[in-house]
Amino acid sequence: MLKISDITAELEKVAPSSLQEDYDNSGLITGEADTLITNALVCLDCTEAIIDEAIRSNCNLVIAHHPIVFKGLKRLNGNNYVERTIIKAIRNHIAIYAIHTNLDNVFYQGVNTKIAEKLGLQSCKILNTKEGKLAKLVTFVPVAYADLVRNALFEAGTGQIGNYDACSFNTEGIGTFRGNEQSNAFVGKKGELHSESETRIETIFPLYLKSKILTALSTAHPYEEVAYDITLLQNSWQVAGSGMIGELPMALPSEEFLELLKRNMQTGVIKYTPFANVIKRIAICGGSGSFLLRKAIQAGADAFVTSDFKYHDFFDAESKLMICDIGHYESEQFTPELIIEILRKKFVTFAPVLTKTNTNPVNYYS
Repeated sequence: MLKISDITAELEKVAPSSLQEDYDNSGLITGEADTLITNALVCLDCTEAIIDEAIRSNCNLVIAHHPIVFKGLKRLNGNNYVERTIIKAIRNHIAIYAIHTNLDNVFYQGVNTKIAEKLGLQSCKILNTKEGKLAKLVTFVPVAYADLVRNALFEAGTGQIGNYDACSFNTEGIGTFRGNEQSNAFVGKKGELHSESETRIETIFPLYLKSKILTALSTAHPYEEVAYDITLLQNSWQVAGSGMIGELPMALPSEEFLELLKRNMQTGVIKYTPFANVIKRIAICGGSGSFLLRKAIQAGADAFVTSDFKYHDFFDAESKLMICDIGHYESEQFTPELIIEILRKKFVTFAPVLTKTNTNPVNYYS
């Protein structure tokens, strides 16, 4: 039987918690990681109605995109919906887990990937890539063991560059060392200077995997003392960041694009700015994406699909692209579907429940 930690670990393989924004509160909000799961209810927002649905569905885990708690709670008196939801969850032994901006910020199986899929976008890339999240590992290995160590490092997660894996650079040279009386050298004798033909292996990795990679290195490496260097890189991480940009299979007049957007994103209202040209290159950002407008313009987008633009922000389009504000809930409504897809790929006999509760706080009158 699965534990909560089994589920959260798999989700965080796709969307590492280290990729969440500073203001976010993704992770296990209530409950204990080693609790056995009866079933999981997957939703966009965790509300009192969601907890009620979890009780009816015999689910003791709620997986939500948005955290129910963003800021620290000073008291739990049931004075607002956040406190009431937390109290109800705890009383009914229901754990709440949120996977928010870390799922927004990944390329593979992320929130924006799902939107791109719904719109049929091709040749997609991250719009605003993360920086300072990559490092380079350099280590030195006896030539005969280079393949073994390299493969262990690749298995642990090094060497991923864009659409390529197992990336490394290797040079051969001579290493020297002399062990003292307490040493237990793999080669050479105590107190004697030894020269060994070695391979210098260089490979990159995401920083959140550092511990796992160093464990793999020390396990596979034959030396008693493993020499290595780690350097923080300023390179952009091409598969992590906010927003996405891609292209439609064929250009559309703006009115036809709006019809496509309304139909495929299942939204009744689109707030948009006029745009005279045809629409082909599309920038997207699930949730509140107005902060990416300048990036979308710089990337040559014809349209920017997101939500939560303020009135005066619409002027900033300046006819350079079409802003398409489709609503916050509407832009992320397929995220629970995405989470279920991730889990079912790993746990084929596990059947998480997709919520039937509409948690959109915004209603439209027409």
